[in-house]
Amino acid sequence: MKRKLICIDTARCNGCGLCAGACHEGAIAIVDGKARLLREDYCDGLGDCLPACPTGAISFAEREAPAYDAAAVKRHLKTRPAQEAAAPQPSELTNWPVQLKLCAVNAPWLRDAELLIAADCTAFARGSFHRDYIRGRAVLIACPKLDGTDYSEKLADIFRAAAPKSITVTRMQVPCCGGLPYMVEKALAASGHSCPLTVITIAPDGSILNQERK
Repeated sequence: MKRKLICIDTARCNGCGLCAGACHEGAIAIVDGKARLLREDYCDGLGDCLPACPTGAISFAEREAPAYDAAAVKRHLKTRPAQEAAAPQPSELTNWPVQLKLCAVNAPWLRDAELLIAADCTAFARGSFHRDYIRGRAVLIACPKLDGTDYSEKLADIFRAAAPKSITVTRMQVPCCGGLPYMVEKALAASGHSCPLTVITIAPDGSILNQERK
């Protein structure tokens, strides 16, 4: 039968995993750093994943495909937690240190990197944080409230020296976390460096409240 299904452009996919989190059927998974449609009969064609994708890698296309199988999806969702619990979850971290306070401005792993600047609590709030955000990125973490430091000047020095390809900021849904994206934006302006900036707001239950491309 012909029906509407999602298509994933792997060239544009950055492996962030937001589409997998938005798919209520569990039809999407991150495989080798890219989003993949696991089975066509898992996709209901409603496209909840489309607005979650920050790169526009997901679109609709009408093609020959098996019908949506609600029973198969139910079985898949029921067994998935056990499968995930059984499988070891390796760390995606590739650099050290991660604390912004400790990181050298000229650290070689920062150069030309896809950079994640994360508020400390975000990794604890979202269970899939490593898969969704750390994979493929250099990581710096900070707490704008507890650190008691304005990192704008240090970040500006990092951006000048490292010229990151992109910057992703993850923050919690609390007012004090607003200082982190503010410092990053201020530092970018001061550094003279230009690159894509995405700010993601995470709720205490791990859900994504907002994703804003600056």
